Amino acid sequence: MKPDNEALPIACLLGPTASGKTAAALAYAAEQASATPGRAVEIVSVDSALVYRGMDIGTAKPSAAERAAAAHHLIDIVDPAEAYSAANFRADALRVTGEILARGNVPLLVGGTMLYYKALTQGLNDLPGADPTVRAQLDAEAARDGWPALHARLAQVDPPTAARLAPNDSQRIQRALEIFMLSGQPMSALLAAPRPDSTQDEAARYRFVPIALEPSDRGVLHQRIEQRFDAMLAAGFLDEVKTLRARGDLDPNLPSMRCVGYRQAWEYLDGAIDYATMRDKGVFATRQLCKRQLTWLRAMPERIVVDCCAADATAQAVAAISAVTSTQG
Repeated sequence: MKPDNEALPIACLLGPTASGKTAAALAYAAEQASATPGRAVEIVSVDSALVYRGMDIGTAKPSAAERAAAAHHLIDIVDPAEAYSAANFRADALRVTGEILARGNVPLLVGGTMLYYKALTQGLNDLPGADPTVRAQLDAEAARDGWPALHARLAQVDPPTAARLAPNDSQRIQRALEIFMLSGQPMSALLAAPRPDSTQDEAARYRFVPIALEPSDRGVLHQRIEQRFDAMLAAGFLDEVKTLRARGDLDPNLPSMRCVGYRQAWEYLDGAIDYATMRDKGVFATRQLCKRQLTWLRAMPERIVVDCCAADATAQAVAAISAVTSTQG
């Protein structure tokens, strides 16, 4: 791998949900359009929900106007019935970044799916792929015994992974048990194993620089999350989920429908919970997502931190991005 001083620096604007990533990215794109005409900023989404077509309101997908202001990539590329993995993202992000640079433009990675960022910057472990048969078996067992029972089983075979998962975190519990059933090894051991040699990896061409929008007061972010969820509901989020359900080929166990907000809306439309409970569960799930995102970020000592609660947070983020990209040449 090239030494860091030979690798091309690529700015990565990361942060939890509702931290102001889109606003900062577009402000930087606008600034660069004025300062260097002919050298546009192109945004590469680092978000596991934005890949899905037809899921716009509940994912806070950039609007048509925002996407017209700067080219966006890796948005609306997968049908909600299809799977999209961290490996898919890594390959796509590296390809798109190279294409943007080849056009003489500036790539800016923006998002909050930290697993995608980790896959991009650290490579991928040799984990087994999804197995529909195993997943169906686990779903059936969960329907019979409940996810806490499967969490208890996971604690027996993979204590480190179980310790960091909530007893009802169905998606992650299922994946951890699936990996153990397919490989005979705990996921925590496979993740800790050395990765294959990466000297020929295309990522070695780049030095990804994380710029993290983090709150000095988490309560401010929690308030934003609540306001944004209410705004989504007012904008027709439930109608969006009704349209997705009406297709007939989606179910709440698909990765797309497990996205924050969609799972709770599906429960409500099934009649399992009332509107107020759906709203409260949606807000709570989004706050939990925010907490996990911040945990990932704080494990990156190399990150450049911008207080997303500051009045000039957008300006600070733009300055930090500019400092990174100014050395691209």
